[in-house]
Amino acid sequence: MKPLYRAKPLDGVWWITGASSGIGRGVALEAARRGFTVIATARRLEALQDLADEAAGLSGRIIPMACDIGDAAAILTLVTDIEASYGPISLAFLNAGTYRPVNAYPFDAHAFHEMFAVNVGGTINCLAAVMPVMCGREWGQVALNASVAGYIGLPRSAAYSGTKAALIAMAESLKFDTDRCGVTLQVVNPGFVETPLTAKNDHPMPFLMPLDEASKLICDGFETGGFEITFPWQLSRILKTLRLLPYALYFWLVGRATRA
Repeated sequence: MKPLYRAKPLDGVWWITGASSGIGRGVALEAARRGFTVIATARRLEALQDLADEAAGLSGRIIPMACDIGDAAAILTLVTDIEASYGPISLAFLNAGTYRPVNAYPFDAHAFHEMFAVNVGGTINCLAAVMPVMCGREWGQVALNASVAGYIGLPRSAAYSGTKAALIAMAESLKFDTDRCGVTLQVVNPGFVETPLTAKNDHPMPFLMPLDEASKLICDGFETGGFEITFPWQLSRILKTLRLLPYALYFWLVGRATRA
């Protein structure tokens, strides 16, 4: 088995999806501070250009490229264009995702399909484009942005937790293969981070973390961390403990804590 690869600024470029806001935006700026060239993608080119302008003067740079992760053919073309124009993708942070609260009644099938299409289907499209390239040259780094919500089923998060649980399981399974071909595969499981998505929440968000702090932890994890990058440790530990409990106790505790 080859030593696990860690991306360095001279190796190539970072590709970050969903970089127009939230965690993707924060990580793009932090990477540029650390000297990396970042290809920032999302559907909104104007927001990406603002991001690139904000990075001016940093030791690295951000290059905006509009693309929809739901378009598999466009993603394949994008990866080819990035590698031809800017060099190899040394690290791909597949971050793009969406969230909507759902309930059992009324049951919103559209919300489920939408979240699975973006959070899981879009990530699969990106993996299909970048994994053959990295495995073919036998080096690279890929990180999937999941969530601590993927550990257990939380009230009003059936669709979101389901998509994040799928990403965690995908990463766990694929790691057996990526280890053999020299590609470092990681999963990022954040708790509550101050982003436009969490700003819409109408429920308590324990251990809410500033975006800048979360972005630094993620980039630190890319440099030296293991398979899972998770924070804050308090929330991660609580949720991992809850999933070990018998269901009767789990449902009672979570229902009481969230007043579900």
